[in-house]
Amino acid sequence: MSAVTPGPSAGPMAGLRLAQLYVLSRRVPVALAAIAVSAVALWTALHWRWTAYGAFQLPLIFEAACATVVAATTASPFGEPERAAGRQLPWLRLGTALALTAAAAVALAAAGIGTDLAGGILEMVRNLIGLTGIGLLCAALLGAALAWTAPAAYLLVAVYALYTRWHGPALTGPWIWPAQPLHDISAAACAGLVFIAGLAVFALRGARNVDPDGGSSDSH
Repeated sequence: MSAVTPGPSAGPMAGLRLAQLYVLSRRVPVALAAIAVSAVALWTALHWRWTAYGAFQLPLIFEAACATVVAATTASPFGEPERAAGRQLPWLRLGTALALTAAAAVALAAAGIGTDLAGGILEMVRNLIGLTGIGLLCAALLGAALAWTAPAAYLLVAVYALYTRWHGPALTGPWIWPAQPLHDISAAACAGLVFIAGLAVFALRGARNVDPDGGSSDSH
């Protein structure tokens, strides 16, 4: 039997099919729908009347929600077989995480257009990418099932930091970037570094898989 030589389009088509399977297996369409719902909810909430204190805290809730959605897509339903066969996994992880983060940023920014968004759109994007980086790091260290815990915990810290701006003593420091003004370059740098670190660790190692018997393994 003679060997079948793949056509010139086999490579690109196979890569496209692999990307499609990856996106579906990570429930990316569901994640995009959840991001859209978050944006609509933010737009609706921004049309209510808020105190200055509440207005600054409000966007953080939806930023953390979108970051959690991105982190939730790190879970692999295939486990070991996928890790053994997926040479393109690092690029798929990176591309998917970047695309979902960009989609969340665009959706939340669109929700803030024409409204009295506290801090402005750029500050919201800064907070979003930092929170997403925290979620990706948590997925790589603790597993996709627990990836939501780090953004949620950081949300509590950020909300309290904003609270101290009114009631003192104010918490300062670049690592609490949601409580810092947009012109604080060190806060923006910290958020960016956390995001880059989260992307790099997740792309290279994937989300940590926790076995039913309590063991764990890293997805490479």
